[in-house]
Amino acid sequence: MEEFIIPNHFKCPISLDLMKDPVTLSTGITYDRENIEKWLESGNFTCPVTNQVLRSFDQIPNHILRKMIQEWCVANRSNGVERIPTPRVPVSSMEVQDILYQVEMAVKRFDLIACFELVRKIKKWGFESERNKKCIIGNGGARVLAFAFSRFSTDFEKNGNLLEEILSVFQWIPLIKEEEAQFELTMASSLNCMVGFLQSEDLSKKQNSIVVIKELLCFDPKKHSQALSSISVELNQILFNFVKNPITSSITKASLMVIFHLVSYDDKTKSEFIKMGLISTLFESIINSNSKGLSEKALGVFDKLCDSNQGREEAYDNDLTMPLLVKKILRVSELATEYSVSSIWKLCKFSHENGGKSIVEALEVGCFQKLLLVLQVGFGDETKEKATELMKILNPYRIGLECIETSDFKNLKRSF
Repeated sequence: MEEFIIPNHFKCPISLDLMKDPVTLSTGITYDRENIEKWLESGNFTCPVTNQVLRSFDQIPNHILRKMIQEWCVANRSNGVERIPTPRVPVSSMEVQDILYQVEMAVKRFDLIACFELVRKIKKWGFESERNKKCIIGNGGARVLAFAFSRFSTDFEKNGNLLEEILSVFQWIPLIKEEEAQFELTMASSLNCMVGFLQSEDLSKKQNSIVVIKELLCFDPKKHSQALSSISVELNQILFNFVKNPITSSITKASLMVIFHLVSYDDKTKSEFIKMGLISTLFESIINSNSKGLSEKALGVFDKLCDSNQGREEAYDNDLTMPLLVKKILRVSELATEYSVSSIWKLCKFSHENGGKSIVEALEVGCFQKLLLVLQVGFGDETKEKATELMKILNPYRIGLECIETSDFKNLKRSF
């Protein structure tokens, strides 16, 4: 293969890579669109090459240079160079504002077909480029699409195709700081629709719905958890089934996050999950999965369940509880360790509920020595406080009970 050199005028002055979408600034210098946009989004107001203050931020596509680059790519195909595709022209704020206005008008007319076509066009724009996504988000896409969703969700069986399209767009539209969108999506009709989709045979409906529900709960967990708990008696069983009988990893993780928020603010919901056998199901998920994220979320849910007498009682009755919790300390992640320490602390603090058996089990599986290492490695103040208090609880019972798993402590520093 002959060596080839990329002509300098084909290279982006920022990355020094072959340009794929050359655009020219007001200074006359051409850059690759992606690189110059990152430069400008970082708060820069000058041309990187000339250092001149830009008179405007307009980026004019350099079609002549792009065609020259494409021809050069074709000529060097034998050297392994692939022809760059012709870039699509990014949508403008005016185009986005116009289509969002059309969506609002179609919703007010309850024009299902028009609204569906408009949403599909928005979805297509979003998939074309990250710049388009930012433009749609920045011009109020979340508010308008949530408005459409809430209005058409009153009959989600009839309007299912449109509602599914909207949910698919919300997979890349963040709901953070979008209070109007959150309000529309947490209306009873919207939540009922998403819960209904969770029971659908369509995998994409399940996936998109559980992800949106999870996102809603992350931003105002107490308020949205109460709204969700009040609209469906079937939701808890659906979520439990998603964890017990995994469909996809993303659905399982999202379900665990939803359960985490629900049990954090509703004792009745917490009791229902415990009665279903969630604790043993969580342990099965942790044991059968190599996913750090899944283990963290399952341990987080278990920690919340241990806040109640009923949850601790179920935990005491499960032989896997203490060995599994102690094993996960310093084995998965910092977050998993924090949840494990917190759970053990709760079980041992209320050990009188099971005759002190939990203290004995914790010592027998090497909990005390692991807590020493937790204090040395460095965690948050709350975790350190719980670890210290837990060690005080365990210390009087250490003689004759401790078991040390040396592989976990080979890096333990001496205290002298």
